[in-house]
Amino acid sequence: MAVRKTNVEAGFAMADLARLLRSSRSRYDVAEVRRLIAGVLAAPTPLVEPDRWVELVAPRANAALVAALLALKKIMAEQAAGDGDETVDAQGHGARLGSFRTEIARRGLAGFILPRGDAHQGEYVAARDERLAWLTGFTGSAGLAIILARRAAIFVDGRYTLQARAQVNANAFEIRHLIDDPAQEWLAGGIRRGERIGFDPWLHTQDGIARFETALARVGGKLVAVERNPVDAIWPNQPPPPLAPVVPHDIAFAGKRAGEKRVEIAKQLAKDGFAAAVISAPESIAWLLNIRGGDVPHTPLALSFAIVHVESGGGDALIDLFIDARKLIGETRGHLGNRVRIMPPEALGPALDRLGRGRRKVLIDAVSGASWIVRRLMRRGAQVARGSDPCMLPKACKNVRELANTRAAHVRDGAAVTRFLAWLTREAPHGRLTEIDAAERLLAFRRDGRHFRDLSFTTISGAGPNGAIVHYRATPETNRRISPDMLYLVDSGAQYLDGTTDVTRTVAIGRCDSQARDRFTRVLKGHIAIATTRFPRGTTGSQLDVLARRALWDVGLDFDHGTGHGVGSYLSVHEGPQRISKAANAQALLPGMIVSNEPGYYKTGAFGIRIENLVAVGEVPKDEGMERQLLGFETLTLAPIDRTLIEPSLLSADELAWLNDYHARVRATLAPLIDADTAQWLEAATAPVG
Repeated sequence: MAVRKTNVEAGFAMADLARLLRSSRSRYDVAEVRRLIAGVLAAPTPLVEPDRWVELVAPRANAALVAALLALKKIMAEQAAGDGDETVDAQGHGARLGSFRTEIARRGLAGFILPRGDAHQGEYVAARDERLAWLTGFTGSAGLAIILARRAAIFVDGRYTLQARAQVNANAFEIRHLIDDPAQEWLAGGIRRGERIGFDPWLHTQDGIARFETALARVGGKLVAVERNPVDAIWPNQPPPPLAPVVPHDIAFAGKRAGEKRVEIAKQLAKDGFAAAVISAPESIAWLLNIRGGDVPHTPLALSFAIVHVESGGGDALIDLFIDARKLIGETRGHLGNRVRIMPPEALGPALDRLGRGRRKVLIDAVSGASWIVRRLMRRGAQVARGSDPCMLPKACKNVRELANTRAAHVRDGAAVTRFLAWLTREAPHGRLTEIDAAERLLAFRRDGRHFRDLSFTTISGAGPNGAIVHYRATPETNRRISPDMLYLVDSGAQYLDGTTDVTRTVAIGRCDSQARDRFTRVLKGHIAIATTRFPRGTTGSQLDVLARRALWDVGLDFDHGTGHGVGSYLSVHEGPQRISKAANAQALLPGMIVSNEPGYYKTGAFGIRIENLVAVGEVPKDEGMERQLLGFETLTLAPIDRTLIEPSLLSADELAWLNDYHARVRATLAPLIDADTAQWLEAATAPVG
């Protein structure tokens, strides 16, 4: 294989940087040079806060050195993007699988369970933690592989079945449905009595491990925790742990001071009888301390753990924050104050031991808390309760300032999306655009917006049959032209300092047939049903989910993903505990929660359809005769829905009224923010239907 251009450029840039350091007036010594270059290698891409990052890795840098550092990071970002798209052939993955089997056999294991995740059970993980992708080729955000001496399987849910078939060597891995064919049952059926199956206790919750233990016990197998993940032992050039600056999240965006949040959490923990809580979810730590980071793609998180210690009476809390202290720039240390004690990550174990020796009652989140933490606490004598992260619900219920901010962010985002849709309408019929071209153009429009920091996830840009892959990612190998007479689906979002967005639109490029219009209109009916529903307090998203599907069910159709997920405030685009889904969920929808409304339909090999807006839960004005206070949804997203794909005869008068009212609001709100040509296009795109 030829040496890639970016590899050569990075080598020259690294050499130039080293020369600059040696000749710098600051006189960096050899150890400092090594530390600085290590920091460059560890910094994630893209750099969300480039100036802060330079301050972190080279606080004494002069202008020339700053320029050299940023130039090197730009090259490395291009290289990382290329590496992410580079395909390892079946033979290459076969060699990796062979090395992995040799490694686990050396440890006396008959098999190993490898989930996609990190020590925080997060959806978005650092490059270092992409073990499942490295071993199998599967790059989806959820999945699990089981490797035995003679068999191997990868388990994914309905969102990723098509993607797994495209990315994973079916000769090496059986591709299984995570729900229909539970992984623990497959494993129990594939081992012999007495065989030992390994797992990394940092990558599983205690409840998740218990399911495997129960299944293996039936057949005489044993589950064994390993000290070091076997993938790490065989992965050459595994990326280092990420190093990105941690910055304060201004009160103008957060809406509530960290001290207020700390007191509220302490009072709740004290009320429930807890002496401490272990916080494993970085998004909860970000919310609680009003900080943001850049350790993982598209979500402003600083990978860390925290222990919230409740003081006598529950009036306040003392927080131990376990984090790489290099990430904390000067202003952040001052922002955290003296109620937050900074500790190195390796101090977490001894801190848990102290809680255990004191026989303290400790809360740990059942969803994000690693088995390693639970087991260590229990071995040392702590009273462990696996419940809900105490930050999760207050984080989900946005305060007044956060809601006002997200409305403003959605207006700016809507202007960017509308500029993109107008551009797409002009350019796509020529047949020259590709999926990657379109995604890059949408990013360019968003970058113009105030407070923009990053995408909120990798844009799903799917033309024709690629749109039927629910979490599709365009690569140079799959990049399809957006041609006339096809459907194009774009699902995208952005991270702004004042809010997180997520919007999907399906667009007809040229003509569309009656089947596409029928399916699109049925999806639209489901979308409108969610947008307009009213419901009493105590209602869960699971109880509403049927509304989004009924028009599809009427003709024997459905979709294999949830109707809605929670969304954070300049945090994760997928946030719990709320959701709208077939899956049982006990969490009621509460005022201030933000959730997506995104029914869809997917015809394999042909097209995909999804219509997604974000909505906020709020109280409905109480009409005369109402015996109960009802809740409803406020639609936040502002972008036109393709009129050419609508079959008006399938919509009721009320549905047509909602659509036309929505389009009138889109037009009135966005027209002052866009150029004249886009405004003219928007006028036609939002004209009344029916």
